[in-house]
Amino acid sequence: MKLNSIARIGLLTAVGVSMLSSCHIYKKFDMPTDTALNREYVEAKAATPDSTAYGNLSWQKVFTDPLLQDYINRALTNNVNLENARLNVDVARANLLGAKLSYLPAVAINATGAGASYAGSGFKGSWNYTIPMAISWEIDVFGKILNNKRAASTAVRMQEDYLQAAHSQIITGVATCYYTIATLKAQLTLSRETAEIWAKSVEIMKDYKEAGRVNQAAVVQSQAQYWSILANITDLESALTQANNTMSLLLNEAPAVWEIPATASLEAPQILREGVSMRELAVRPDVRAAEEALASAYYATNSARAAFYPGITITSNGGFTNLLGSFIKNPGDWFIQLAGSLTAPLFSRGQNIARLKGAKAQQQQAMNNFEHTLLSAAAEVNNYCVALEKSVEKTAFLTEQVKNLEEAVEDTNLLLAYDGQTTYLEVLTAQSSLLNAQMSLLSTELAREQALINLYQSLGGAR
Repeated sequence: MKLNSIARIGLLTAVGVSMLSSCHIYKKFDMPTDTALNREYVEAKAATPDSTAYGNLSWQKVFTDPLLQDYINRALTNNVNLENARLNVDVARANLLGAKLSYLPAVAINATGAGASYAGSGFKGSWNYTIPMAISWEIDVFGKILNNKRAASTAVRMQEDYLQAAHSQIITGVATCYYTIATLKAQLTLSRETAEIWAKSVEIMKDYKEAGRVNQAAVVQSQAQYWSILANITDLESALTQANNTMSLLLNEAPAVWEIPATASLEAPQILREGVSMRELAVRPDVRAAEEALASAYYATNSARAAFYPGITITSNGGFTNLLGSFIKNPGDWFIQLAGSLTAPLFSRGQNIARLKGAKAQQQQAMNNFEHTLLSAAAEVNNYCVALEKSVEKTAFLTEQVKNLEEAVEDTNLLLAYDGQTTYLEVLTAQSSLLNAQMSLLSTELAREQALINLYQSLGGAR
């Protein structure tokens, strides 16, 4: 009978272990490869990264301007958002430490004492005392603590990914603001120089009117164009102030006017691409964070499954007391107690079933979010590649347009001044077109720089 009982227990244990293995309670998270997208991602992660790829270059090799590098270093030291991201990593690591220590026993001391005496009766009661130490240890047979620890470890990696994303955003944010300020300064300088030219044109038109060569309409229109340029200067000055304040916030410093040369320009290394590489997407912090969120959901599902299995706890109490049953003994004696308990859920009003269903649904949500993040990353990279390509083409076209318009302005001014073979309207049109083309050229150059910066960040750069 005894042998039959042992055999029965062994059989039940084997069946139980088999069931646990089938539901992967102890298994670490592995990215599913049931779709082509996921398989490509897993293969890309396993591949050796290309150190020459644009996104894998250090930010010092991309942003070589010494003044910009100084601003970036100051931002990395002082930025509040980056510091908060670092603190979030510390919080996650503290939670992981707590999860690891859950394997250890819990130890507590709870000393008690009591006694009584009654006035007038002559009875003096004896004081009793107990100084116990209680030790409780949960044996993690069914992976409850294990999955909590793995989930906490996943949370640390996720926060580290968020920290890297914040690091990248600060670097590229400072670079974008730097070149925005440079462009606004260049546009402001151009507008002010053009305003001076227009002020002289107004006086010339007045002289031509006195000489009978143009009418009052020419004077009024030239004045109107002059006021239009002055109004545009106020917009540029306002935008420049806002850009300076943005830079101050990035560096976490008081508002200031930053000494950035108007001629600053970003010249990135040549980028040769035939398409969006999964290897580049796999190093993006947001993609890795989405994968860690999926892993966390996987461990949450495992924890929900483990709730269906028993919990085994060993407890021990020991200490010193003078209370033995109903007798008080002085001096006291040492005592020790040892017990074990197994708690198995039989009926929990459907809470475990509901928790498991919810965990499975959240795991599927995490998978959907991961795949969407990966596809969004690919679309983002493609958008910035096209934006860079088109901004380069547009810059070349606008450069030629500016050259032609400069010749047109010079020719129309000469014709009006000496031969009278043109009208004041043609002069105004040529000068206005030149200013617009020059402003567009500066804006397009900024768009090229922003596309370079955004492409670098979208490829996982500035980590």
